[in-house]
Amino acid sequence: MKKYGEKPILEILVQTDPEGTVELESEIGHVKMIPFKGTVQGELFRGIVEPCGVDTQVTNANDVRHMSARYMLTGEDCAGQPCRIYVENNAWFTDGNRPRPFHTVPTFITDSKALAPRLHRNHFVGEGLRDEQGLWIRFYELEEE
Repeated sequence: MKKYGEKPILEILVQTDPEGTVELESEIGHVKMIPFKGTVQGELFRGIVEPCGVDTQVTNANDVRHMSARYMLTGEDCAGQPCRIYVENNAWFTDGNRPRPFHTVPTFITDSKALAPRLHRNHFVGEGLRDEQGLWIRFYELEEE
């Protein structure tokens, strides 16, 4: 069985752009696209979420919601080198509801020589939780029990 560490490897404070949100309602479902940017901190990387990020939420006729956020991080890796990390973060919810906290399945692609061996393993879980500062997305590395 797998569990994840107590300390996140990356923490993202998301800043959404409500005015840029677009929606589509159809007889087979609902689509909502929410643009965002943000800041990133963690043991592996510090930087920003480029303001081209988008969270696409598709709720089908059975009230199952698929959230897929895609975004680019720009900053500095743990070796002090400039780099980028592309993130695709997916989650599925039933009854159209989002649990608190919600869990996600992230995939990373990076040009950092220091981070690639670790991030390209796809061995992570994400967690999203809103507090007084806003929406936090935290990524944890999976560990063997």
